[in-house]
Amino acid sequence: MSESAVKSKNAQSAVDAQGNNVDLSDFEESYYKADEVQTTLEQYKQSLEGIEEGKVVKGRILKITDKEVFVDVNFKSEGIIPLGEFKDVAAYKVGDEIEVFLEQVEDSEGQLILSKSRADFLRVWDRIYQAFEKQETVEGRILRRIKGGVVVDLFGVDAFLPGSQIDLRQIPDMDSLINKTFKFRVIKVNKARRNIVVSRRVILEEDRNQQREKILAELEKGQIREGTVKNITDFGAFIDLGGVDGLLHITDMSWGRVNHPSEIVALGDKVKVKVLDFNENKERISLGLKQLTEHPWKGIEDKFPEGSRVRGKIVSITDYGAFMELEKGIEGLIHISEMSWTQHIKHPSKIVGIGDIVEAMVLKVDKENQKISLGFKQLEPDPWSNVTSEFPMGSVVKGKVRNIAAFGAFVELKEGVDGLVHISDMSWTKKVNHPGELLRKGDTIDVKVLDIDVDKRRISLGVKQLTQDPWADLATQYSVGTEAEAEVARILDRGMIVNLSETVEGFIPLNQLGQSVNHPSEVYKVGDKAPVEVVEFDMEGRKIILSISEYFKDKEESQWKDYEAAHVPRKLTKAEKGEVTSKGEEGDKADKKAKEEVPKEEKVETAGE
Repeated sequence: MSESAVKSKNAQSAVDAQGNNVDLSDFEESYYKADEVQTTLEQYKQSLEGIEEGKVVKGRILKITDKEVFVDVNFKSEGIIPLGEFKDVAAYKVGDEIEVFLEQVEDSEGQLILSKSRADFLRVWDRIYQAFEKQETVEGRILRRIKGGVVVDLFGVDAFLPGSQIDLRQIPDMDSLINKTFKFRVIKVNKARRNIVVSRRVILEEDRNQQREKILAELEKGQIREGTVKNITDFGAFIDLGGVDGLLHITDMSWGRVNHPSEIVALGDKVKVKVLDFNENKERISLGLKQLTEHPWKGIEDKFPEGSRVRGKIVSITDYGAFMELEKGIEGLIHISEMSWTQHIKHPSKIVGIGDIVEAMVLKVDKENQKISLGFKQLEPDPWSNVTSEFPMGSVVKGKVRNIAAFGAFVELKEGVDGLVHISDMSWTKKVNHPGELLRKGDTIDVKVLDIDVDKRRISLGVKQLTQDPWADLATQYSVGTEAEAEVARILDRGMIVNLSETVEGFIPLNQLGQSVNHPSEVYKVGDKAPVEVVEFDMEGRKIILSISEYFKDKEESQWKDYEAAHVPRKLTKAEKGEVTSKGEEGDKADKKAKEEVPKEEKVETAGE
């Protein structure tokens, strides 16, 4: 209350209707208090002018903390905005005037709810919507990665850029785009949800289509163009020439061997390529990289003349040989047969490995078919070059049994030179079913050179030829009717092979045993002795056929009875029958196999194995 009012209160009084004196001091005090309240209400009412939910108002920053920004919008209380709504907090300071969106005058705690991001959104909404309606190109900066894409700062508000709309192809590292500015097209808007979706891909597609039309109009065979590696497959790489793709096939990448296109190019590489061909609509374009360099086979005969020694790297190994790279785009084959004079190689990997640096000799150059034949063994002297003078036919030499096969034995005469002793050349008189009966691997033996074929690298050897053919003398010694004692050597289904002496064998057929039996084993076993008579002497077939029944034909019946009593047939057990049958079949097969003539080529190859 003012000083004048106090004085008035002390000095003045009034008379009521009845004439009584009335003190006016209390009345005046109440009057002035009401006046102050009215003034305060008017001031409060003025402060609420323009404060309406759902509108953008101006405010002043009062305080900035680590989490929040306090703003005065001339209301009874200040509002609080999360710090995250300010894109660049450092650009703001206390006292700055900013626009905010009034979301709610009072929440459950009586707090004023403000939003900076919504105010920013509404401020630029018209501009964004216009860009959407007219499909205008806008510029924005990529802020950060989120699930499914990235956030773009568009006129100060957040817009969503899906991962599929960033580029024409998948971006392997989206973090590399952060803080970079690009041009975008607004493809979707929703004001209620403050949702803005932008695309960079649609702009790139438009540019690519324009460039594609230009390139297709200019494209010609033989042109050299620069492109970007867009995709890599097992068969080649697709090159983006700028709106149009071409295929760089693996066979057109290098004159040399390429196992996979990734050895030559990588995704994103800028490469120069040559246009090799395209179809009528230019939808399929074939490109070449190796065609930018000279063909390596040009002048190949001068680079690698036949008979020259070359050095290179083993790049591939197959069952039949190894490929050696002489220079980029030039490879030669070292066939397995050209690897060694002396070793019998089962697989090239036993001699060389991929990556080995080796030396070889050029054997043949076929420029037309782009083939070069190489050899290892030609770097060393050929052990067969003077074999005819070292081992003349008819000479007797020593050798080591290197390998034994069913048809003969291979004897090493010197390193790299083997000869074959066929089974039929092992004995004049014995029936040899398998060479292992007479020879063992590693034995050192004397052999006679029977024949030499240098071209085919074959030498025929003999063991029986070391002695004279005894069959002329045996014809006299074992003429038909001659009686002798024989020892059972081998039992077969059809009869028995017996020894007439240490070196001479004969055969007793089943029907010449003198007894009715199903199998010789029912009466005889190996080692038994039996009296026999020669019933046939086959000089040409080298066979002596014997008979027990003929031996006793002219003898006293008592002699036969005594012999028969000593050789009573017996029934074989199941086990014995199985053994007899097995041995019999094995013997028959061995006899048959030994009789068959094995071709020389097959013999040598088998021996090599």
